[in-house]
Amino acid sequence: MADAEPPSPFLADVLAGLARRPRAIPARWFYDRRGSELFEEITRLPEYYPTRTEAAILRDAGLAIAVRVGEGRAVVEFGSGSSAKTPLLLGAVSPSAYVPIDISGAFLRESSAALAAAFPGLPVLPVEADFLRPLTLPREVAEAAKLGFFPGSTIGNMGPREAVDLLRAMRASLGEGAMLVIGMDRVKPVERLLAAYDDAADVTAAFNLNLLERVNRELGGTLPVDAFRHRARWNDAAARVEMHLEAERDLSFTVAGHAFTMAAGETIHTENSHKYGPRDARLLLRAGGWRPVEEWTDADGLFAVVLAEARTEETAP
Repeated sequence: MADAEPPSPFLADVLAGLARRPRAIPARWFYDRRGSELFEEITRLPEYYPTRTEAAILRDAGLAIAVRVGEGRAVVEFGSGSSAKTPLLLGAVSPSAYVPIDISGAFLRESSAALAAAFPGLPVLPVEADFLRPLTLPREVAEAAKLGFFPGSTIGNMGPREAVDLLRAMRASLGEGAMLVIGMDRVKPVERLLAAYDDAADVTAAFNLNLLERVNRELGGTLPVDAFRHRARWNDAAARVEMHLEAERDLSFTVAGHAFTMAAGETIHTENSHKYGPRDARLLLRAGGWRPVEEWTDADGLFAVVLAEARTEETAP
């Protein structure tokens, strides 16, 4: 008798996440086609400051970044999405190639085609993959000096241990002497933070609830989406905004034939967004094997873009 096929990573994560207490589903599964579109809509909301603030920093710091990194590096973007901020970096640093990495294949192909049209002559080499897992870069850039690009404060979606592991994996993928441009959101008043994750137009709510729609569509789920509501909370001890899906009544449902129940008020934890002070950010990068080189921020200190280098640091005598 043939062995049963192992569950897909999405199904495995959902089943494990719904069985655990507290319940949680990893945020990477937000990004099907609809989820990616909704996130791009979120980035244009008036409450959501990170995208426009980071873009302004990249415009202002482009020349300084170019001087630091030099010409001819292959730019490798982790979690490229729509690549909306990518032209700001590519236009500044004169890269030899661009490698966008994203888990959403259809979205990746569309954004890659748009970048290739905007930068004729630049090799664009998309990689459909979960960048949180080990990956191999295209052979065309194997010997090139590399510049990693990780904008959007996506590093904040990970806990400290996971973030350090990812930074180390990036260092291993990009190689000794590589450089990294990374966006990191700053700690700020709670009201400003919560508004960015619970907007008046309920786009973030739709983004969060779309995860349940995806479970129903792709995994044969029967979750009653209209019985959940979006919740954004500030966890001061962990310095993070949390997103949850809260059951508004007692529920019973199935996913791929597996039965679950939830009580009214119980939640599924779907995302964390950690916020960093300047020293916290530098310590995190060093723990991940990156030496901070320079940092740029906006006038209000809402957001920071950090340039770091993969260099082995000298230890104390």
